Amino acid sequence: QVQLQESGGGLVQAGGSLRLSCVVSARAFANYAMAWFRQTPGKEREFVAAISPTGGTYIPDSRFTVSRDNAKHTVDLQMNSLKPEDTAVYYCALGPVVAPYERQYTSWGQGTQVTVSS
Repeated sequence: QVQLQESGGGLVQAGGSLRLSCVVSARAFANYAMAWFRQTPGKEREFVAAISPTGGTYIPDSRFTVSRDNAKHTVDLQMNSLKPEDTAVYYCALGPVVAPYERQYTSWGQGTQVTVSS
């Protein structure tokens, strides 16, 4: 069974940086797109960033960078200049193609909490 596990969340001051990591157990990891979403209480999951099997990225927010290591089966999210509104549970996801839609992804991690203080 495919398993994803996020790490790296925590408390950070506004203006600071944080790097999240996700390790994936799936075989043929290098053939899948990977994405990051986030969610706060009472809201739908929000698309953050995605990366294709070959390294192409789609990242609406320029403060963020996504990268992958196909040998290690990991994907990272680098977050800079963090704001209190970035506070959320961050999830990594696996799917067939890069897309900003939750429904396009077939496997999900359990999430890691990011809290940004003012």
